[in-house]
Amino acid sequence: MAKILVLGAGGFIGGHLVKRLKRDGHWVRGVDLKLPQYGGTPADDFIVGDLRDPDLCRAAVDTRFDEVYQLAADMGGAGYIFTGANDAEIMHNSATINLNVLDACRRRMVSRVFYASSACIYPQENQTSVETPVCREDTAYPANPDSDYGWEKLFSERLYLAYGRNHGMAVRIARYHNVFGPEGAWDNGREKAPAAVCRKVARAEDGGEVEVWGDGRQSRSFLYIDECLEGTLRLMRSDFGQPVNIGSEEMVSIDQLVAEVAAVAGKRVRIRHVPGPQGVRGRRSDNGLIRSVLGWAPEQPLRTGLEHTYRWIAGLVDQNARDR
Repeated sequence: MAKILVLGAGGFIGGHLVKRLKRDGHWVRGVDLKLPQYGGTPADDFIVGDLRDPDLCRAAVDTRFDEVYQLAADMGGAGYIFTGANDAEIMHNSATINLNVLDACRRRMVSRVFYASSACIYPQENQTSVETPVCREDTAYPANPDSDYGWEKLFSERLYLAYGRNHGMAVRIARYHNVFGPEGAWDNGREKAPAAVCRKVARAEDGGEVEVWGDGRQSRSFLYIDECLEGTLRLMRSDFGQPVNIGSEEMVSIDQLVAEVAAVAGKRVRIRHVPGPQGVRGRRSDNGLIRSVLGWAPEQPLRTGLEHTYRWIAGLVDQNARDR
C-alpha cells in the first residue's frame, strides 16, 4: 500500500483518480478548494484549501509521499479558455500552484511526481487541418500554443523537468487530450465539448435544435476518463521521464460528435451553427510514443464513453426539470 497525494482531488480527473487509487488499495490524501461536487470522496484524508497559498501547500505535503499527482489548475472548456477574458487568472493561478507544489515536494524530498499537462501546448500552425493535425510529442517546439492556458502548461512542463534534473525527482508528464466522462462540469461555463453536447441533446426535443459554435467542422479526439486513469498510472510507474500524449486517436468533427450523442439518446436533432470560441481547427492525439514506451494506448471507442456520459448528464437534466 502506497501513501499517495492527489492535488486537485475535488476536480473531475482528480476525483476519479482518488477513487481508482482507493480501489487499488492505497492510502490517499486529496487536496482542493472544494470536495468533489458529485458523489463525495473516498479519500482517507481531504484538505479543503487553496494551493496558491504556500503555507497550505507545505501543510498538504507534510511527509515524503510515495507518489504525488498534481492535477490542480485553473481551466475549463473553449468558452473559458479561448475568449481571452480569463487569461491573467489562468496563468497566475496555475503557475502559482505549480511553483508551490514543487517547492513543497523538494522540501519533503518527494521522489516521484506526476504533472497533468495538456494538448493545448502544441503549436497552432500544426493544427490548421481538420483531417491531419500534427500533435506528436517532438513537435512542441518551436513553441506557439493557441492560448495562454497552453503557454502556462508549457512553462510548467519545463518547470517540472527542471526540478527533476536539479533535485532528483522522478517527474512524469502527461499531455491530456480532451478527457470526458460522468461527474465532470456540464453546465457551469467550464464544460468541454462532450459534456456540453450531451446537455444540449438531453434538453432538446426529438426533432429539435442544437447549437454548435463555428461551422462544426473543427475536429477533436476525446478520451474517456477510465482510459485516462489507466494511462496516468502506467506512465507514473514507468521509467519514461519525458512528456507523453494520453489521448484517443479516434477523431471526429463537432458536428459528428452531435450526431453520435443524438444516436445514443435516440433522438433526431438539427444543428444550428452560431458564432463562438473554437480553438484550433483540428487536434488528435498521436499515440506512437506511448505505445513505444508503455506498450499500451487507449483503444475504447468514443461511442462507449458517450453512452456512459450521456446517461449521467441526461439524469441530471431530468432531475433539474423535476425540481423546477
